[in-house]
Amino acid sequence: MSSASTAGGRHRKPKSVSPAVRRTLIVAAAAPVAGALFTAPSAFAADQLTPTEQRISDNLDTRVVDERIGSTFSGVVLDAESDTVIWSHDAQTALMPASNTKLATATAALTVLGPDHRFTTKVVYDNGTLTIIGGGDRTLTTDDIAALAKDAAAGLRSAGLNTVKVRIDDSLFPEPELAPGWTQNYYDDQVAPVRALSLNGSLNADTGIEAGEAFARQLSEQGITVEGGVTRGQAGPGTVPVAEHASEALSLVVKQMLKKSDNSIAEALLRATALGSGRPATFDGGVEAVRTVLSERYGVSMDNFVIRDGSGLSRDNRIPAQTIADILDNVTEPANRDVLRSIDEGLPVAGEAGSTLGPEWGRFDTADSKCAVGEVKAKTGTLTGAAALSGLTKGEDGRWRVFAFVDNDSPAAAADVKDALDGLAATVNGCWA
Repeated sequence: MSSASTAGGRHRKPKSVSPAVRRTLIVAAAAPVAGALFTAPSAFAADQLTPTEQRISDNLDTRVVDERIGSTFSGVVLDAESDTVIWSHDAQTALMPASNTKLATATAALTVLGPDHRFTTKVVYDNGTLTIIGGGDRTLTTDDIAALAKDAAAGLRSAGLNTVKVRIDDSLFPEPELAPGWTQNYYDDQVAPVRALSLNGSLNADTGIEAGEAFARQLSEQGITVEGGVTRGQAGPGTVPVAEHASEALSLVVKQMLKKSDNSIAEALLRATALGSGRPATFDGGVEAVRTVLSERYGVSMDNFVIRDGSGLSRDNRIPAQTIADILDNVTEPANRDVLRSIDEGLPVAGEAGSTLGPEWGRFDTADSKCAVGEVKAKTGTLTGAAALSGLTKGEDGRWRVFAFVDNDSPAAAADVKDALDGLAATVNGCWA
């Protein structure tokens, strides 16, 4: 390993902020902030660890020296209540975090937009054309499109119309559609080019046209004749609203995004956060909004923090384990509970089927990690050459602990790296003693 592990230090959380101040900060996110309201976490004199904490620290010192993990590793463990640094190893070293990036995206989206925010898809009529306008809802389903078509068809018939053209307007999210650091094998497999209109979580190259064609088919089933093919264009002024669909609350969308590690939802949230903070709905606008929220609202240091997207697919992203832990640490603060609750509730639980920590992914199924099934909740992260696991666990002493582990460039197989990280999380829980 490149440096020694350390334990017993402290970092400082920002003071609680009133709702009025929080709203002021969110509005201020519309423009670059000249000065910070919080200082970066500062070091305190080393504290004596409890026997439980010392055992965790000693075991991690031993277990991090593992050929499956390799030498490029950043890790830290905090006590959630006291903020004591129980253990750290190159915690300030910025590495490729993969999907742990979604923790930053979710925090910013919930803070700027609010947990009750809903994404709205609209249908408007003008001069013989129905336009379906995307609002960034990556959870839109065929049933939702059918309901929109039914309402639109009823409106047409009431106006004595039975023939219409169909157009889609997905201009809410402008180009570029592809982030720096994305590779070609992501498309149609991991993420779709970012558009404001999509259907059934599709990863197709043009999700907007795909959704428009589904809408046209549903209109036909309602007895409306659709002339020509589906086109793309912006709805102009003076259109008549004929149908509307609102998504579930953002809090539920965030849970879905975290449980499944849904990349396309994460990218839609990044764009929506940019808009909510008064910035252009681009990758750059979203990244600026995330940085402002994390630093100005939550006091998280942006030193060595570099992201290019909202999902963590970009191979240009770099985040230290300390920063990831500080983001999660804010989730544990009672003052932040109303806003960030869905992050805590959305973290996959070790052994939870249907999540990225489920048995179908081979997680927490080794002799040293099985004990942590049901006891650890964490966000996974996986890219070629990168693995991460960051989350929360309550030890046998009843205390909640925050951990973040990021590994890059391990020579071992990806499954073996995941097993090693699961073992470290079980160590933090204390069940692998």
